[in-house]
Amino acid sequence: MEREKLKEMIRERSLRVAEEPVFKLSSGKMSRFYVDLKRVTFDPEGAYLVGRLMYALVREFSPDAAGGLTLGADPIAYAISFISYMDGAPIKPFVVRKEPKGHGTGRWIEGVLREGERVAVIEDVVTTASSALKAVRACREAGLEIVGVFAVVDREEGGGERIAEEGLALYSLFRLPELLG
Repeated sequence: MEREKLKEMIRERSLRVAEEPVFKLSSGKMSRFYVDLKRVTFDPEGAYLVGRLMYALVREFSPDAAGGLTLGADPIAYAISFISYMDGAPIKPFVVRKEPKGHGTGRWIEGVLREGERVAVIEDVVTTASSALKAVRACREAGLEIVGVFAVVDREEGGGERIAEEGLALYSLFRLPELLG
């Protein structure tokens, strides 16, 4: 029931469909379909549903923390953190900057993490997986063990294959064809 409710919210608020490829994706590619998941993850009910469902997806891998490249992953990581705490199995949130901090410690990653901890890399929408792989690289450089990449939506445009080339698996709540159907 929660999954169906979230799917309907994504269809109504986040999914845009055009006759011609008019949407420029973060990869630079033009597409007929655009999923602006922030229209769901920045909504209280949407954040709750995403948190519940993504927590259910990641918890079997027993991560110590969940996070990804800012900004799409941020509300999802926080929602997972809140839900996991309420369930008695806290998963810490973290944020990977797009560029290292220009002052202070110069860190890529913000969060309370220790080398060797197990992390779930989070994405809102995966197309080519460039954002996810940037987060993966930052996590590996920080000495973190990545249990997988977890997305709300997989557009099925090669991202899963690129993630597999890094020795990781992509897990998603929805595939784009399911949202279009």
